[in-house]
Amino acid sequence: MAPVNGLDLLRVGATREQDAELAIRDLFGQLDVPTLSGLILFCSSRYPLDALAASIASRSDGLTIVGCTSSGELTPEGIDEGTITAIGFPASAFRLAATCCLDLDKFDAGDAQQRVRTMVADAQEATRAFAATVHHAAIFLVDGLSHREEMLTLTIQDALGEVPLIGGSSGDGLDFRETFVFHDGAFRRDAAVIAILSAARPMKAFRAQHYHPGRTKMVITAADTAARIVHEINAEPAAAEYARLCGVSEDDLGLAVFATHPPMVRAGGEYYVRSIQSVNRDRSLTFYCAIDEGIVLTLGEAGDIMAGLEQLFDGLDASVGGIDRVLGFDCVLNAVEVEQRQLRATISKLFAARGVVGFNTYGEQFRALHVNQTFTGLAIGRPC
Repeated sequence: MAPVNGLDLLRVGATREQDAELAIRDLFGQLDVPTLSGLILFCSSRYPLDALAASIASRSDGLTIVGCTSSGELTPEGIDEGTITAIGFPASAFRLAATCCLDLDKFDAGDAQQRVRTMVADAQEATRAFAATVHHAAIFLVDGLSHREEMLTLTIQDALGEVPLIGGSSGDGLDFRETFVFHDGAFRRDAAVIAILSAARPMKAFRAQHYHPGRTKMVITAADTAARIVHEINAEPAAAEYARLCGVSEDDLGLAVFATHPPMVRAGGEYYVRSIQSVNRDRSLTFYCAIDEGIVLTLGEAGDIMAGLEQLFDGLDASVGGIDRVLGFDCVLNAVEVEQRQLRATISKLFAARGVVGFNTYGEQFRALHVNQTFTGLAIGRPC
């Protein structure tokens, strides 16, 4: 579809209004909601979620709206906290449809796969008139404290077939108490949202990380896999041995160390980060990702963040014929590291210039993978 006075451009907005009603009024005014087929929003957990949901529901009028709580927002002006940020998809060029899986402890894989396959078929049929070639992508948002991401991504991507899945695990700052996804007018715990975004213009799913494996190895020798807790590394108390390998004292362990010395695992010829969330009183370590006994991990080392991001955006821009917006999911530990390295302002300016809108996550999803300390997302091309 050809744009009419720029009406096909993606809508973005952010608000810092404290009152839920005023915040949604402000945000929806920026997005020109009556022109949209749907929107995705990311909100700071400081907002009163019940009041926020009521304000959203009163204005949705059949619109597909999904979202989640965040550990920081990637706004049109750059990296921020304490906002509600959203991206809207004009009905003239996009279609957004969603479903929600509740009670993840009792997840029915067969039912979920059938619903996803039906959504994909419906999206393909409903957008035949868009253009000769229509692109589809799945947006995945999941309760960041559910510990179900690995199983869910495998199950959903299998049902999606060739449609790529990208997304993030919801957060609540760095409190690790309650995380929510939004669907059908309510914020929900222990739930996951799958949305199918369809467009006549190119879209490119991506995953990027600025870490590479170093020389220091370790073996997980005792772990509670269900809880993602590692009790022993190299047959020593996990916290003590990890600290020794990082060259710091056990008392120094915290977000700054976890962000700059991430353990990595090799799978399928590639290395993936397995981030540490916290140190526990019994000297064990809780991870953001699935972990198991016998796994060999390698301490990661950081590369040039800015150069990597510039190269990433240049490649994405070329692949979609010019970027309109980037729907981005950036790990909260990446945010910790860039702050520590005094790069926040620089990267914030880069994200704004490249049109990134999204949130800081407790984990990222890319196709069938649940990963950590990556920047994943979807680059969406400009209208022709």
